Amino acid sequence: MNKEKYVFAQLISFLNEDKFRRIVNKYQANRYIKHFTCWNQLLALMFGQLCNRESLRDLIVALDAHHSKSYHLGLGKNVSKSSLARANQDRDYHIFEEYAYYLVNEARQKRVSDIFKLGGNVYAFDSTTIDLCLSVFWWAKFRKKKGGIKVHTLYDVETQIPAFFHITDASAHDSTAMKEIPYESGSYYIFDRAYNHFKMLYKIHQIGAYFVVRAKKNLQYKTVKWKRRLPKNVLSDVTIELTGFYPKQYYPEHLRLVRYWDEEQEREFIFLTNATHISALQVAELYKNRWQIELFFKWLKQHLKIKKFWGTTQNAVRIQIYAAISTYCLVAIVQKDMQLDRSTYEVLQILSISLTDKTHLRDLFDKTKFQNIKERFRLNEPNLFNF
Repeated sequence: MNKEKYVFAQLISFLNEDKFRRIVNKYQANRYIKHFTCWNQLLALMFGQLCNRESLRDLIVALDAHHSKSYHLGLGKNVSKSSLARANQDRDYHIFEEYAYYLVNEARQKRVSDIFKLGGNVYAFDSTTIDLCLSVFWWAKFRKKKGGIKVHTLYDVETQIPAFFHITDASAHDSTAMKEIPYESGSYYIFDRAYNHFKMLYKIHQIGAYFVVRAKKNLQYKTVKWKRRLPKNVLSDVTIELTGFYPKQYYPEHLRLVRYWDEEQEREFIFLTNATHISALQVAELYKNRWQIELFFKWLKQHLKIKKFWGTTQNAVRIQIYAAISTYCLVAIVQKDMQLDRSTYEVLQILSISLTDKTHLRDLFDKTKFQNIKERFRLNEPNLFNF
């Protein structure tokens, strides 16, 4: 019965262990391992994410404090600091990457929706830089005295789940990651100004997908056709062709340029798109929703442990990032399956202090009430998982 189980054990029951085992067997990662398997490693990392551990030593202290419960929590035998550090350093990060993608797909399927009613998925693509100490993470150098990595993310705006992520050195330009995106015909891709890569934008156009990108101020073009009777706040809606030497070669067809006045920010935005079948206001609305990925990055850095790493090698850093994304998707799956009327912030706060309690998850979330309404609807987190 669930009343006999610890909260953490109830949480991991939402995970597909058989799928993870098949991935591990593919890489033969458990070969010659008797106790601390890859599954134990993943659960230990997710435990650390959920209970807000700041360092590897901090995580081991927390696990040692509950060593008598370790088996019933699902963690197996008690783990040592050296065993976890060695596993993070040596085990192939592709195992955790594949499983993170499996959880991403499961979470997206459960949260499928059609908010924009455009007949295709709506994605926002951007990157976030995670600063690293150069003296420790020597392999991540991108400036004279600074280290870091970039996490490029394709964010499904409608399901509010990251659909694709690509990790590079911090020195890599944002637009270089565009070629890694698994594009889908009929879908919409929203980009900021850093992604004025016309060769890649033309490839999106050629496969039958659509893009909305904020134009740079120095864009060179000539107007081919004007639209009249424009809706409120739309300053112009024109068909253009590029005149710059390289842009014209990279994108030889016509583009649509929309100038929009944002009353809230009191500033003008210029958008480029190949979507001629939607209104100018829909173009502006699509770009406005790109801000959700910025909120996702902010939420991820605030509430999941990816700013302070539990290992110094590139392999360990990647494993921790994939464990963080897996934890994020696990929370999304639990919220959807249990139909929780809770913000993500609340769920994580409740779980962080309840992982070793023997309380049914339904009772845990029903009985725990947040009195401070500002805490519940925080302005600095994305409005995730509302039903």
